[in-house]
Amino acid sequence: MKIRNIQTAMAAAVCVTLGLAGCAASSKETASTAPAVASKPLPSGTVGEKAVSATATVKAIDQKTRMVTLRRADGSQFTFRAGDEVRNLPQVKVGDTVTVTYYESLAYEVKKPGQGAPGAAMAEQVGRAPAGDKPGIAGARVATVTTTIAAIDKAAGTVTLRGPEGNAETIKVRYPEKLNQVSVGDLVEITYTEALGVAVEEATKK
Repeated sequence: MKIRNIQTAMAAAVCVTLGLAGCAASSKETASTAPAVASKPLPSGTVGEKAVSATATVKAIDQKTRMVTLRRADGSQFTFRAGDEVRNLPQVKVGDTVTVTYYESLAYEVKKPGQGAPGAAMAEQVGRAPAGDKPGIAGARVATVTTTIAAIDKAAGTVTLRGPEGNAETIKVRYPEKLNQVSVGDLVEITYTEALGVAVEEATKK
């Protein structure tokens, strides 16, 4: 399971924070309006979420090289190498059914200064099937990036976010009215979650 690097995650995430339409990198901050006192709750929520589950049948397996070929329901095939984190691979046989579940979400929360600090963090957790059980693996990665609202231009409908390393992104917002709910200096905490689960079932009986 591969996750984008922290800076790429931040650049992609700010495109959807506050309902944004598009991004344009900028080395200069736009002229900001005077910070306004938010009269409404600060924006937050999940702006993207999906879960996909699929099954495939083991078509071929090489225990020595750990290469496994799977056949999808539509007849297409793909081959991959089962990493060392996949325990009990010798138990996998041709005809076994593999269930793969993938989940990802993108959430954001605007905070006032003092409720957090700019920065980036990555958390990862991997679980494996106990020795003796059918092979299986489950893992999750959570990337959190906290940026600062450096400038707001209500006339242009843009907001400039400064990343943890000082880089700035100026964004054209999709819903300009949401700019009334935030102020220069507010923090935008963006959380990207990715999870993957793989389970092997008993061989199909004929």
